[in-house]
Amino acid sequence: MKIGVFATFMSPQATPAMIKDFGKRAEGMGLDSIWMGEHVALFDKNTYGYPGSKDGRIPVPDGGGMLDVTATFGYLAAVTSKVRFGTGVALVPQRNPIYTAKEVVTLDWLSDGRFDFGIGVGWNKEEVEGCGYRWEDRGARCDEFLTVMRRLWTEPVVDFKGKWVQFETMRLDPKPIQKPHVPIIVGGYADAAFRRAVRFGAGWYGFNLDPERTKGMLAKLDAAFAKEGRKRSPDYQIIITPPMNMGTDAMRGYAELGVHRLVLNLGSQKPERVDQRLPEIASLVKKAA
Repeated sequence: MKIGVFATFMSPQATPAMIKDFGKRAEGMGLDSIWMGEHVALFDKNTYGYPGSKDGRIPVPDGGGMLDVTATFGYLAAVTSKVRFGTGVALVPQRNPIYTAKEVVTLDWLSDGRFDFGIGVGWNKEEVEGCGYRWEDRGARCDEFLTVMRRLWTEPVVDFKGKWVQFETMRLDPKPIQKPHVPIIVGGYADAAFRRAVRFGAGWYGFNLDPERTKGMLAKLDAAFAKEGRKRSPDYQIIITPPMNMGTDAMRGYAELGVHRLVLNLGSQKPERVDQRLPEIASLVKKAA
Protein backbone atom coordinates (compact mmCIF):
# COMPACT_ATOMS: atom_id res chain seq x y z
CA MET A 1 0.00 0.00 0.00
CA LYS A 2 1.38 3.39 -1.04
CA ILE A 3 1.15 6.58 1.02
CA GLY A 4 0.36 10.02 -0.36
CA VAL A 5 -0.64 13.36 1.11
CA PHE A 6 -3.67 15.62 0.60
CA ALA A 7 -2.46 19.22 0.75
CA THR A 8 -4.84 21.80 -0.64
CA PHE A 9 -2.47 24.74 -0.78
CA MET A 10 -3.95 28.00 0.47
CA SER A 11 -2.68 31.56 0.53
CA PRO A 12 -1.14 33.27 2.39
CA GLN A 13 0.80 30.32 3.89
CA ALA A 14 1.37 28.51 0.59
CA THR A 15 4.05 30.76 -0.87
CA PRO A 16 6.18 29.65 -3.84
CA ALA A 17 9.04 28.87 -1.46
CA MET A 18 6.77 26.81 0.82
CA ILE A 19 5.32 24.78 -2.07
CA LYS A 20 8.74 24.13 -3.60
CA ASP A 21 10.14 23.01 -0.24
CA PHE A 22 7.09 20.83 0.44
CA GLY A 23 7.35 19.10 -2.94
CA LYS A 24 11.01 18.30 -2.44
CA ARG A 25 10.43 17.06 1.12
CA ALA A 26 7.46 14.94 0.07
CA GLU A 27 9.45 13.28 -2.70
CA GLY A 28 12.52 12.86 -0.50
CA MET A 29 10.56 10.98 2.18
CA GLY A 30 9.19 8.55 -0.38
CA LEU A 31 5.60 9.76 -0.65
CA ASP A 32 3.75 8.27 -3.59
CA SER A 33 1.61 11.29 -4.44
CA ILE A 34 0.40 14.80 -3.61
CA TRP A 35 -3.33 15.53 -3.97
CA MET A 36 -5.22 18.83 -4.03
CA GLY A 37 -8.87 19.73 -3.76
CA GLU A 38 -10.46 22.33 -6.02
CA HIS A 39 -12.65 25.39 -5.52
CA VAL A 40 -12.24 28.36 -7.82
CA ALA A 41 -14.25 30.68 -5.56
CA LEU A 42 -15.88 30.61 -2.13
CA PHE A 43 -19.14 32.15 -0.97
CA ASP A 44 -20.21 33.75 2.29
CA LYS A 45 -23.53 31.94 2.05
CA ASN A 46 -24.04 28.42 0.69
CA THR A 47 -27.14 26.35 0.08
CA TYR A 48 -25.27 23.23 1.23
CA GLY A 49 -22.42 23.06 3.72
CA TYR A 50 -18.97 21.69 3.05
CA PRO A 51 -19.17 17.99 4.02
CA GLY A 52 -15.57 17.86 5.25
CA SER A 53 -16.03 20.08 8.33
CA LYS A 54 -18.37 20.23 11.31
CA ASP A 55 -19.51 23.80 10.67
CA GLY A 56 -20.00 23.33 6.93
CA ARG A 57 -17.31 25.84 5.97
CA ILE A 58 -14.00 25.27 4.21
CA PRO A 59 -11.19 26.11 6.67
CA VAL A 60 -9.53 28.87 4.66
CA PRO A 61 -7.29 31.42 6.44
CA ASP A 62 -8.63 34.95 6.77
CA GLY A 63 -7.88 36.84 3.58
CA GLY A 64 -6.65 33.68 1.88
CA GLY A 65 -7.90 31.28 -0.72
CA MET A 66 -7.26 27.96 -2.42
CA LEU A 67 -4.63 27.97 -5.13
CA ASP A 68 -5.45 26.76 -8.64
CA VAL A 69 -4.69 23.07 -9.07
CA THR A 70 -3.34 23.29 -12.63
CA ALA A 71 -0.82 26.05 -11.95
CA THR A 72 0.24 24.53 -8.63
CA PHE A 73 0.83 21.05 -10.03
CA GLY A 74 2.72 22.53 -12.97
CA TYR A 75 4.96 24.33 -10.48
CA LEU A 76 5.44 21.16 -8.42
CA ALA A 77 6.21 19.10 -11.53
CA ALA A 78 9.13 21.41 -12.26
CA VAL A 79 10.75 20.88 -8.84
CA THR A 80 10.20 17.10 -8.54
CA SER A 81 10.81 14.02 -10.68
CA LYS A 82 9.07 11.04 -9.07
CA VAL A 83 6.10 11.96 -6.89
CA ARG A 84 2.67 11.74 -8.57
CA PHE A 85 -0.05 14.40 -8.50
CA GLY A 86 -3.81 14.01 -8.24
CA THR A 87 -6.91 16.18 -8.05
CA GLY A 88 -9.16 15.27 -5.18
CA VAL A 89 -11.35 16.25 -6.89
CA ALA A 90 -11.57 18.40 -10.04
CA LEU A 91 -15.10 19.77 -10.39
CA VAL A 92 -15.77 18.68 -13.96
CA PRO A 93 -19.40 19.90 -14.36
CA GLN A 94 -18.42 23.53 -13.79
CA ARG A 95 -15.35 23.46 -16.06
CA ASN A 96 -15.01 24.03 -19.78
CA PRO A 97 -14.28 20.51 -21.07
CA ILE A 98 -12.00 21.57 -23.94
CA TYR A 99 -9.82 23.72 -21.71
CA THR A 100 -9.82 21.00 -19.05
CA ALA A 101 -8.76 18.34 -21.55
CA LYS A 102 -5.89 20.59 -22.60
CA GLU A 103 -4.83 21.39 -19.03
CA VAL A 104 -4.87 17.74 -17.99
CA VAL A 105 -2.87 16.50 -20.96
CA THR A 106 -0.38 19.34 -20.53
CA LEU A 107 0.14 18.38 -16.88
CA ASP A 108 0.62 14.78 -17.96
CA TRP A 109 3.13 15.90 -20.59
CA LEU A 110 5.12 18.26 -18.35
CA SER A 111 5.20 15.83 -15.41
CA ASP A 112 6.27 12.93 -17.64
CA GLY A 113 3.11 10.94 -16.92
CA ARG A 114 2.73 11.62 -13.20
CA PHE A 115 -0.84 12.94 -13.07
CA ASP A 116 -4.11 11.31 -11.94
CA PHE A 117 -7.32 13.11 -12.85
CA GLY A 118 -9.57 12.75 -9.82
CA ILE A 119 -13.05 14.01 -10.64
CA GLY A 120 -16.39 14.71 -8.96
CA VAL A 121 -19.59 16.71 -9.42
CA GLY A 122 -19.15 18.93 -6.35
CA TRP A 123 -21.33 20.07 -3.45
CA ASN A 124 -21.26 23.85 -3.87
CA LYS A 125 -24.39 24.95 -5.74
CA GLU A 126 -23.36 28.61 -5.79
CA GLU A 127 -19.99 27.75 -7.34
CA VAL A 128 -21.54 25.65 -10.11
CA GLU A 129 -24.05 28.38 -10.95
CA GLY A 130 -21.41 31.10 -10.67
CA CYS A 131 -19.39 29.30 -13.34
CA GLY A 132 -22.37 29.53 -15.68
CA TYR A 133 -23.97 26.10 -15.37
CA ARG A 134 -27.13 24.63 -13.86
CA TRP A 135 -26.90 22.71 -10.59
CA GLU A 136 -29.62 20.15 -11.29
CA ASP A 137 -28.06 18.54 -14.38
CA ARG A 138 -24.43 18.53 -13.27
CA GLY A 139 -24.22 14.72 -13.20
CA ALA A 140 -25.29 14.21 -16.80
CA ARG A 141 -23.09 17.13 -17.86
CA CYS A 142 -20.12 15.57 -16.06
CA ASP A 143 -20.59 12.35 -18.02
CA GLU A 144 -20.78 14.18 -21.33
CA PHE A 145 -17.70 16.27 -20.54
CA LEU A 146 -15.72 13.15 -19.56
CA THR A 147 -16.76 11.48 -22.82
CA VAL A 148 -15.54 14.50 -24.78
CA MET A 149 -12.21 14.64 -22.95
CA ARG A 150 -11.54 10.94 -23.25
CA ARG A 151 -12.13 11.05 -27.01
CA LEU A 152 -9.92 14.13 -27.45
CA TRP A 153 -7.11 12.35 -25.58
CA THR A 154 -7.29 9.17 -27.62
CA GLU A 155 -8.50 10.04 -31.15
CA PRO A 156 -6.59 12.09 -33.74
CA VAL A 157 -9.71 13.94 -35.00
CA VAL A 158 -13.03 14.16 -33.16
CA ASP A 159 -16.58 15.07 -34.18
CA PHE A 160 -18.97 15.47 -31.27
CA LYS A 161 -22.62 16.42 -30.97
CA GLY A 162 -23.96 16.34 -27.44
CA LYS A 163 -26.37 18.35 -25.32
CA TRP A 164 -23.73 20.77 -24.02
CA VAL A 165 -20.84 20.31 -26.44
CA GLN A 166 -20.86 20.34 -30.25
CA PHE A 167 -17.93 20.56 -32.66
CA GLU A 168 -16.49 19.07 -35.85
CA THR A 169 -12.98 17.88 -36.86
CA MET A 170 -11.34 19.00 -33.62
CA ARG A 171 -7.71 18.07 -32.93
CA LEU A 172 -6.17 18.25 -29.46
CA ASP A 173 -2.45 17.62 -29.00
CA PRO A 174 -0.21 16.53 -27.46
CA LYS A 175 -1.72 13.19 -26.56
CA PRO A 176 -1.25 11.89 -23.00
CA ILE A 177 1.96 10.10 -22.09
CA GLN A 178 -0.04 7.64 -19.98
CA LYS A 179 -2.01 5.14 -22.03
CA PRO A 180 -4.73 4.84 -23.04
CA HIS A 181 -5.06 8.26 -21.38
CA VAL A 182 -4.59 10.06 -18.07
CA PRO A 183 -6.19 7.87 -15.36
CA ILE A 184 -9.65 9.09 -14.34
CA ILE A 185 -10.24 8.55 -10.62
CA VAL A 186 -13.89 9.04 -9.70
CA GLY A 187 -14.94 10.38 -6.32
CA GLY A 188 -18.37 10.41 -4.69
CA TYR A 189 -20.74 8.22 -2.67
CA ALA A 190 -24.03 8.45 -4.56
CA ASP A 191 -25.24 5.63 -6.79
CA ALA A 192 -24.59 7.86 -9.81
CA ALA A 193 -20.97 8.34 -8.70
CA PHE A 194 -20.42 4.59 -8.51
CA ARG A 195 -21.98 4.14 -11.96
CA ARG A 196 -19.62 6.86 -13.21
CA ALA A 197 -16.69 5.08 -11.58
CA VAL A 198 -17.54 1.88 -13.45
CA ARG A 199 -18.05 3.64 -16.77
CA PHE A 200 -15.10 6.04 -16.75
CA GLY A 201 -12.84 5.21 -13.84
CA ALA A 202 -9.43 3.64 -13.52
CA GLY A 203 -10.10 3.93 -9.81
CA TRP A 204 -12.32 5.30 -7.04
CA TYR A 205 -11.45 7.91 -4.41
CA GLY A 206 -13.06 8.14 -0.98
CA PHE A 207 -12.44 11.06 1.37
CA ASN A 208 -12.43 11.00 5.19
CA LEU A 209 -13.34 7.31 5.39
CA ASP A 210 -12.35 4.92 8.17
CA PRO A 211 -11.93 1.21 7.31
CA GLU A 212 -15.52 0.35 8.20
CA ARG A 213 -17.01 3.05 5.98
CA THR A 214 -14.52 2.15 3.26
CA LYS A 215 -15.75 -1.44 3.36
CA GLY A 216 -19.34 -0.29 2.88
CA MET A 217 -18.45 1.97 -0.03
CA LEU A 218 -16.47 -0.76 -1.77
CA ALA A 219 -19.52 -3.02 -1.49
CA LYS A 220 -21.54 -0.35 -3.33
CA LEU A 221 -18.79 0.00 -5.93
CA ASP A 222 -18.73 -3.77 -6.52
CA ALA A 223 -22.52 -3.79 -6.81
CA ALA A 224 -22.25 -1.14 -9.52
CA PHE A 225 -19.72 -3.27 -11.38
CA ALA A 226 -21.97 -6.32 -11.06
CA LYS A 227 -24.94 -4.37 -12.41
CA GLU A 228 -22.91 -3.73 -15.56
CA GLY A 229 -21.97 -7.40 -15.82
CA ARG A 230 -18.39 -6.74 -14.79
CA LYS A 231 -16.08 -7.45 -11.88
CA ARG A 232 -13.64 -4.97 -10.36
CA SER A 233 -10.12 -5.89 -11.48
CA PRO A 234 -7.21 -6.12 -9.01
CA ASP A 235 -5.49 -3.12 -10.61
CA TYR A 236 -8.56 -0.88 -10.32
CA GLN A 237 -7.16 1.76 -7.94
CA ILE A 238 -8.81 2.27 -4.56
CA ILE A 239 -7.58 5.53 -3.05
CA ILE A 240 -8.70 6.66 0.40
CA THR A 241 -8.08 9.73 2.54
CA PRO A 242 -8.60 8.58 6.13
CA PRO A 243 -9.73 10.79 9.01
CA MET A 244 -7.05 13.11 10.38
CA ASN A 245 -6.98 11.23 13.68
CA MET A 246 -6.32 7.84 12.09
CA GLY A 247 -3.89 5.75 14.14
CA THR A 248 -1.16 3.58 12.66
CA ASP A 249 -3.08 0.48 13.76
CA ALA A 250 -5.80 1.29 11.21
CA MET A 251 -3.44 0.81 8.28
CA ARG A 252 -3.83 -2.96 8.44
CA GLY A 253 -7.59 -2.61 8.03
CA TYR A 254 -7.19 -0.58 4.85
CA ALA A 255 -4.63 -3.03 3.50
CA GLU A 256 -6.94 -5.97 4.15
CA LEU A 257 -9.66 -4.22 2.12
CA GLY A 258 -7.29 -3.97 -0.84
CA VAL A 259 -6.75 -0.21 -0.67
CA HIS A 260 -3.92 0.70 -3.05
CA ARG A 261 -3.15 4.21 -1.79
CA LEU A 262 -3.77 6.08 1.44
CA VAL A 263 -3.71 9.84 0.93
CA LEU A 264 -3.17 11.34 4.38
CA ASN A 265 -4.51 14.80 5.14
CA LEU A 266 -1.74 17.31 5.81
CA GLY A 267 -4.02 19.59 7.81
CA SER A 268 -2.77 23.06 8.71
CA GLN A 269 -0.14 24.58 6.45
CA LYS A 270 1.42 26.76 9.11
CA PRO A 271 5.18 26.04 9.00
CA GLU A 272 5.34 24.67 12.54
CA ARG A 273 2.38 22.36 11.91
CA VAL A 274 3.84 21.10 8.63
CA ASP A 275 7.14 20.38 10.42
CA GLN A 276 5.17 18.38 12.99
CA ARG A 277 2.91 16.53 10.55
CA LEU A 278 5.43 15.40 7.92
CA PRO A 279 7.47 13.20 10.31
CA GLU A 280 4.19 11.52 11.34
CA ILE A 281 3.44 10.79 7.69
CA ALA A 282 7.02 9.64 7.10
CA SER A 283 6.64 7.02 9.82
CA LEU A 284 3.56 5.65 8.04
CA VAL A 285 5.47 5.53 4.75
CA LYS A 286 8.07 3.31 6.43
CA LYS A 287 5.39 1.18 8.04
CA ALA A 288 3.67 0.63 4.69
CA ALA A 289 6.89 -0.22 2.86
